[in-house]
Amino acid sequence: MVAHQRTAAGMNIAAARYRFKESLFLFPALVMLAGIALALSAAALDRALGHDTGLPLTLAMSSNAATWLLATVAGAMITTVGVVFSLTVVSLQLASDQFSPRVMRSFIRDRLSQGVIGLLVGTFFYCILILPTLSGEPTDPAPRISLTVAVVLTVVTVAGIIVHLDHLARGLQVGNLARVIAAEGQSVVASLDRAPAGLRPADPEDFPVPEDAAVIPCPVSGWVSQLSAGGLLRAVPAGTRIRVETRVGAYIHAGEPLLTVWPAPSERSREHLARSVDVTDARTMLQDVDFSVRQLVDIGLRALSQAVNDPTTAVEVLLRLGSLLRVVLTAPLAPQALTDDAGRVLVQPWNLDHNEYIDHAFDQLRQKCLDQPEVAGAMLRVLRMLTAHVQEQGCPEHGPALQRQMRLLLESVRDQPGLHPEDLRRLESLSSDETDPADHSR
Repeated sequence: MVAHQRTAAGMNIAAARYRFKESLFLFPALVMLAGIALALSAAALDRALGHDTGLPLTLAMSSNAATWLLATVAGAMITTVGVVFSLTVVSLQLASDQFSPRVMRSFIRDRLSQGVIGLLVGTFFYCILILPTLSGEPTDPAPRISLTVAVVLTVVTVAGIIVHLDHLARGLQVGNLARVIAAEGQSVVASLDRAPAGLRPADPEDFPVPEDAAVIPCPVSGWVSQLSAGGLLRAVPAGTRIRVETRVGAYIHAGEPLLTVWPAPSERSREHLARSVDVTDARTMLQDVDFSVRQLVDIGLRALSQAVNDPTTAVEVLLRLGSLLRVVLTAPLAPQALTDDAGRVLVQPWNLDHNEYIDHAFDQLRQKCLDQPEVAGAMLRVLRMLTAHVQEQGCPEHGPALQRQMRLLLESVRDQPGLHPEDLRRLESLSSDETDPADHSR
């Protein structure tokens, strides 16, 4: 069970790192603690060297003037924290209203925003802790190292605020947001462990579930965030079969079947099995590529809604979906059944296949863009590009699903009232292999 404990620990570490990235408190708190440690270190160094050391590149100032300076900086920093928090909340509100509530996580996990908040609070605490070391007498010298560090921190923080404002404005541009989401999805595809060491694919049809199989219910309600195939198999003795009754990215209710196991496992094995599936309160992208697709589709649907009516954004989303699917459709997915040398078997019948990824990416946008010829044209171009790409990469089995999307779109467009015949002919030409003179992204 030692190997299984390592697997569970690895999943816990991955989940903790993910939560750390999506916290507006933890990273700023670390920067704040660094500011406190820096204040204590600078004060100790000044005491050791003396306040009037004449060190090069340090500031000389009277204690009275330094007191005024540090108090002013501390007051300005704590005031600016409120302004930065307000800007962050406004950006979250704008992102939620304009794009989708799902994309708020991209702004929350932005490391620059977290770092600027930490710098502001850290500089505030630094100044507060240095103030008691000053005598306040007009003739006494101020501690040079502490004062110099305070001024440097202030300059860096002010520069960070300016950079943060520029970064925030750029981050609210839909192109940058879609790029970040698609890039994160591509990184998840690249990082997934398709076939853990010691496991090999098997045919799921060879392992029917017997009537006396034990059912392990899910202890909590939430989103399936992580699943360790190796950890599940290491949690049971040789010859055991495990069937996963859900998939990563799915929502499961407390008490619903999580795993089906035969022969029935021991209580200890049940505990280890439950810990090999991570169920969280919010959906994450630790192993869930489909969540990246979902976010991009949500942005496109919001852009095509009557309230927003922004077809250009929908076109950009389709282009980013094409970039993401170029990676997804040419990457091998986890087999539906895995087995090891000890006769253990893991069956995962509900995992998404490539055709389902295609449907999730295009179904809703296809149904919504029928009155927008430019968006429909962009979708046809992306689908045609993906069809050619999977052929070139040796994955022609995905072509029919892509061609089905093109066929459904054209059939729906033909039934759309009010579409000019010229627009219809142009869309029909985009579904062919011939190069269209207007085949470019707008």
